[in-house]
Amino acid sequence: MAGTGLDRGLLGEVVGVHSAAAASRIKDVASLQAARDNQLIGYGLVVGLQGTGDGLRNSPFTEQSLRAMLQNLGISTEGGASRANNVAAVIVTANLPPFASIGSRIDVSVSSLGDATSLRGGTLVMTSLSGADGQIYAVAQGSVVVSAMAAEGQAATLQQGVATAGRLPGGAIIEREIPASFKQVGGLVYQLRNPDFSTAVGMADVINAYSKERYGAAIAEARDSTTVAVRKPDNADLARLTAEIEGLVVETDAPARVVINERTGTIVIGNDVRVSRVAVTHGTLTVQINETPTVVQPAPFSDGVTAVEPLTDITAGVDGGKVAIIDGPDLRTLVAGLNSIGVKPDGIIAILQGIKSAGALHAELVLQ
Repeated sequence: MAGTGLDRGLLGEVVGVHSAAAASRIKDVASLQAARDNQLIGYGLVVGLQGTGDGLRNSPFTEQSLRAMLQNLGISTEGGASRANNVAAVIVTANLPPFASIGSRIDVSVSSLGDATSLRGGTLVMTSLSGADGQIYAVAQGSVVVSAMAAEGQAATLQQGVATAGRLPGGAIIEREIPASFKQVGGLVYQLRNPDFSTAVGMADVINAYSKERYGAAIAEARDSTTVAVRKPDNADLARLTAEIEGLVVETDAPARVVINERTGTIVIGNDVRVSRVAVTHGTLTVQINETPTVVQPAPFSDGVTAVEPLTDITAGVDGGKVAIIDGPDLRTLVAGLNSIGVKPDGIIAILQGIKSAGALHAELVLQ
């Protein structure tokens, strides 16, 4: 059965995605142009580390920042250089959500700049976060949460995850708002997360069908494959109109696409991918190297020394070579045809690239 071939062959390696005629809410496929995040960045210090901070000799900027912070607190820093390694310099980043108000909290990410080995157990001291315009919009401070683990002994080390980066959930307080005039605009502009003309036109049709019944007029227009403009009716409240529109269901569409990640061997095949009839054969080149060094002893009572003479045997061969006919009128048939060749994911990747070069793969091939 075709289903059995799919289960035993490329399960977990080739993934089929049903992309056609999927019904989704507008809020899930599009976002408001005016409601976007703004990125914030800052530079700060994490203190309280258990000997896992920056080496101040190797990271002079950390010592300079530490001295400047202590001077701002009224503490004299005269004397020799500090040798403490419980401080780490970090870059602090955050996203300022749309319509965020003063006093609300946002999550913060911290990443080490120096040679610190772990930020676990540290505390980020007061750090200002600025936008692209140089203005300060938030201030971050608090305990750093690190999900990774690192341990080191005299003869071995163990590390899981990245211990030099962490997060502060709700660690920043917004101190400045971005000026917003949502209520004063004359309409809405939606941007599709996956641009497609069919989806944009379908979204405009769904909105117009609703607005004709609700307000007695069509208010939406698809400008291109990405943008759908919505005009605010005279008797409508913009916030309420937005809430009504984002709950409408639209049929989404997407071009046929095959996504290949050559690093992990992952292959994602869209439901609309089609392959014309082709004959495919694939062989795997195997190279085997055997090292069998020979020990050569000198003659008795001579001045020679024992030597090792290298001996290398290299053999090469091609495995496989099975010819298969692939004809993919639908996703299940295509996957069954690929399974019939019986190759590994790297072989499937090479086959798909070859089919594309032959002009038989009717889909966009995306390499990652």
